[in-house]
Amino acid sequence: MTENFPTPLNDRNFAPGNRASFSKTITEADVTTMAGVTGDFDPLHIDAEYARQTRYGRRTAHPLLATGLLATVLHTRLPGPGTVCLSQQIEFLGPIFIGDTITAQVEVVAFQPEKHLITLKTTCSNQDARQVLTGQAVLMFLKEVAS
Repeated sequence: MTENFPTPLNDRNFAPGNRASFSKTITEADVTTMAGVTGDFDPLHIDAEYARQTRYGRRTAHPLLATGLLATVLHTRLPGPGTVCLSQQIEFLGPIFIGDTITAQVEVVAFQPEKHLITLKTTCSNQDARQVLTGQAVLMFLKEVAS
């Protein structure tokens, strides 16, 4: 399959305020896969009996699943293919539960075409519009696609 890579930077519109998003419902399979891939078998995520005894009363999804959804937006929508993440600051605001639909959204804060950099505000919210994550990411355009 052929992917469409971005046009040169001077042809792109990265004005502050531009936004993009991606939504996904977190499933049991997502949590199981995340535990297997990362080795994070925290019982809060995988043991229903243990989780029932916590303040949440049920299992929570790995919070890094939300950052994966942000990566989807950053690398496929805004700014899109041809970028690499230089830094990401994340603050986790609340739990994500299996069955929650999480919407990852990014918003352009600053664009520096001469430095090939874009700074974006990042947020994730659940189906009830409750923010579960906030932060900021700085991405650099690869030289090969920026010229």
